[in-house]
Amino acid sequence: MHIALLSRNRNLYSTRRLIEAAEQRGHSVRVIDTLRCYMNIASHHPTIHYRGEQLEPFDAVIPRIGASVTFYGTAVLRQFEMMGTYVLNDSVGITRSRDKLRSLQLLSRKGLGLPITGFAHSPDDIPDLIKMVKGAPLVIKLLEGTQGIGVVLAETQQAAESVIQAFMGLNANIMVQEYIKEARGADLRCFVVGDKVVAAMKRQAAEGEFRSNLHRGGSASSIRITPEERSTAIRAAKAMGLQVAGVDLLRSNHGPVIMEVNSSPGLQGIETSTGKDVAGLIIEHIARNAAPVKKAPPRPKG
Repeated sequence: MHIALLSRNRNLYSTRRLIEAAEQRGHSVRVIDTLRCYMNIASHHPTIHYRGEQLEPFDAVIPRIGASVTFYGTAVLRQFEMMGTYVLNDSVGITRSRDKLRSLQLLSRKGLGLPITGFAHSPDDIPDLIKMVKGAPLVIKLLEGTQGIGVVLAETQQAAESVIQAFMGLNANIMVQEYIKEARGADLRCFVVGDKVVAAMKRQAAEGEFRSNLHRGGSASSIRITPEERSTAIRAAKAMGLQVAGVDLLRSNHGPVIMEVNSSPGLQGIETSTGKDVAGLIIEHIARNAAPVKKAPPRPKG
């Protein structure tokens, strides 16, 4: 197969591993900077151009679209979809997962476990909003935040009111969630490929920190998950419409609750902690599901 890998940096661990895994299996890969693509949106012959030339046909596209370029990145991905190219995660699934509020509403509709979550616009509603999520301590999250940025643990009612008022004063969109104390600063990252959890790791927050993100100094280790956790992760990925997803769960007293579904999960933490060839499993999934591009028959001579 000939695969396009949408990535802004070919030196990132995840990008390098996907290239390596594809080439080991006999496929060719071209890394394409998403923001250098530009499009001809025509009814009968949509095309994508790159660095002054029309892109060649691809059998499949792997999107590694960062949160900061979601709007343009999903537009490029939609163009590939219009051209009939197989995409590992489609534009709708990525857009759903990047909107934290929308994703939680979709998961709620499917009856999946979630922390109690509140969302409001008016400062007048702050006291009832706090009460709704069982009071302090509680977690306040910026809807646009990534990698633990814009996530605050408010330990008292007064602190919660002050932080929420400050965010609202800046016209920032936030949601408020109950604090799952029994998780003790740990979460589970379940890596879903197709209809299977192919690897899982436990991420533990650093001392004095409640966010378990590896970017925030958290540590990772391999873990065996329960059948309920496995089912929850798979159903969450399906609810978003994602073929590949990193589903983050907390172990609460009332079962697994979903914190987030990541449509572009990093490979370094999961591969390092579990020793599994997750990149290879992704490439094998593509090979099973992408139909090869039909090449035009050779023109007769003469």
